[in-house]
Amino acid sequence: MHNVALSLIELGAVFFGLGLLGRLAWKIGISPIPLYLIGGLAFGHGGVLPLDGIEGFTELSAELGVVLLLLLLGLEYSAAELVTGLRRSWSAGLIDLVLNALPGAVVALMLGWGPVGALVMAGVTYISSSGIVAKVLGDLGRLGNRETPVILSVLVFEDLAMAVYLPILTALLAGVSFVGGLTTVGIALVTVTVVLVVALRFGRFVSALVDSPEPEVFLLRVLGAALLVAGVASQLQVSAAVGAFLLGIAISGSTAENATRMLEPLRDLFAAVFFVVFGLNTDPKAIPPVLGVAIALALVTTATKMLTGWFAAKLQGIARLGRLRAGAALVARGEFSIVIAGLAVASGAVDQGLAPLATAYVLLMAVFGPVAARVVEPMARWAWSLRQRRLAGAES
Repeated sequence: MHNVALSLIELGAVFFGLGLLGRLAWKIGISPIPLYLIGGLAFGHGGVLPLDGIEGFTELSAELGVVLLLLLLGLEYSAAELVTGLRRSWSAGLIDLVLNALPGAVVALMLGWGPVGALVMAGVTYISSSGIVAKVLGDLGRLGNRETPVILSVLVFEDLAMAVYLPILTALLAGVSFVGGLTTVGIALVTVTVVLVVALRFGRFVSALVDSPEPEVFLLRVLGAALLVAGVASQLQVSAAVGAFLLGIAISGSTAENATRMLEPLRDLFAAVFFVVFGLNTDPKAIPPVLGVAIALALVTTATKMLTGWFAAKLQGIARLGRLRAGAALVARGEFSIVIAGLAVASGAVDQGLAPLATAYVLLMAVFGPVAARVVEPMARWAWSLRQRRLAGAES
């Protein structure tokens, strides 16, 4: 009973502390992800007060957090929206992929982490945080702006890229053979294609399978289906996260809206635990040696995301101010960068320095992204007005 009581006390302290950190984050106008990571660093290995009695619960909860994050991401899109977004944004998406994956891969190779480490860091620096981006756009009242569909199209492309990237990464981390790796990638591509076709043609049947007028039954069906699909996907080396994402795509209409509303609190709870667990498994003493690299990487990838947004918005004929807003909105990295790093660290197939570098990088980008989105417009207006005054002064 002593062990149970201690575990309950530690778990209660973790949840209550997360509540305080989340409240603080929203009051100061940033994502809570950096504070959750810092909380994990404080109470993990090498932290101020290590917690040792809740490992079993937190590890399973962290896995559930990843599944729910990707499930709700899939619920945000219908298959038709994904196909339309892909057609609209494929060129900008390719530019985004090259510009933002390359810095992470180069840094990993320079640090001697090999091809697998390079693939992991490429994913960490590539994908924007759709959760943070959506929150920032809503907070700033930009959901109706002309550049917002462009931003969402780029995010859709990134999410589809993740559906192919994660199975490849999982296969490499598992150390499968070349033939086995090709088989895994083939299964992933076929699965993604089949799910999109099924969602386009028979999505209403998938929705009807999990739908129910009773909230309790509905929640059990959706969550049960997500865990079943995630487990089967993981067994096939396709990645549990991808399985959950594809199930989310297949559920549409009012069923998807109801599922999102009911699952959001669970997602936020278990996702918070996931970030804490990543911090718990990272030694804070390992961050200072890689902080300089993280800052340099943050500066470079801020510039590359700005270029991505500028290019994507320019293709749609949007003015300069809208292009800058689009680029700044895409800067934030967050949950999926940590998901990728977490998969790599858990496999033991990458250098131990990857976790502290990814943590420091996400801490910087999750804070700087919302700040950049807020200040880019007033800074641009100030710079242009200053330039006009100088030109007027030179003419006079």
